[in-house]
Amino acid sequence: MTNLIGNPAMPGGVGGIEDALQRGMAALNRGLAQEAEQVASGILKAVPRNVKALYIRGAALVMQGREKEAIPSLVTAARGSHDPRIETLLAVALRQAGQTEEALTWFGRATKRRPPHALAFHELGCLLSSLRRYNEAAQAFGRGLEIAPMVPEISIQLGNVSLSLKRFADAKAAFARALELSPDSPEAQFGFAKALLAANENETAAVHFRRYLKSRPDDTGAWLNLGHCLLKLGELDAGYQCFRTAAGHSEQQYGNALASLVKAPRGRFWLKPSSAARFLTGTPD
Repeated sequence: MTNLIGNPAMPGGVGGIEDALQRGMAALNRGLAQEAEQVASGILKAVPRNVKALYIRGAALVMQGREKEAIPSLVTAARGSHDPRIETLLAVALRQAGQTEEALTWFGRATKRRPPHALAFHELGCLLSSLRRYNEAAQAFGRGLEIAPMVPEISIQLGNVSLSLKRFADAKAAFARALELSPDSPEAQFGFAKALLAANENETAAVHFRRYLKSRPDDTGAWLNLGHCLLKLGELDAGYQCFRTAAGHSEQQYGNALASLVKAPRGRFWLKPSSAARFLTGTPD
């Protein structure tokens, strides 16, 4: 998961305040959100507009899933610092609180700061993607990669957006880059396999779906995709077995597997539901 905390360079107090700020940030970095919140709240009683304490308190509340409570502290901190890391965390809190337009405004501010902050572009891209604004999302992820080319999560997100835009060559390149950086990433394996399948490179796609399924054997969608690959390759028995595996995960997944198999190249169609059920469960006639 991308680290949203960081350690922004902001003016601190002196003496006991500075020591408390260091303790609060240390607690935050260790994931001790409640402790960080308590330390920051204590500082703010003495110095109500201390930017770093406001940031620590806001970040601690976000970590606890209390985004609405975090927003006032982060707004004050962001206005007092113009730090893209604080603005990014504020935008994330706004997004998670359902305030999409406000989140876009603060992401816009964060992405204009210098030096640029890669996480701002990553998070902005994720929000734009969720809004189906894929071209804008691709631009945000592309800018993020320019700033942080060694972060595989950005390449993975760019690959997913490229798939949505049907830019399969771009998707393959993005996922391949992510796999170079993180060879064991299931998300990169799955994305690369989907891009290969979309480009009709079925044999190689099947290899990567199988690698992905070694770490995520319960992913019904991956079994269905692998089944499609194998049917296209003429490996009918192995392909049908993938659909059977997907159908066995749950009653809902049985319906998904049946619908997917009917639509598949070299798929199957039955007039009687009972015949379909026997085929997908492997029950003899």
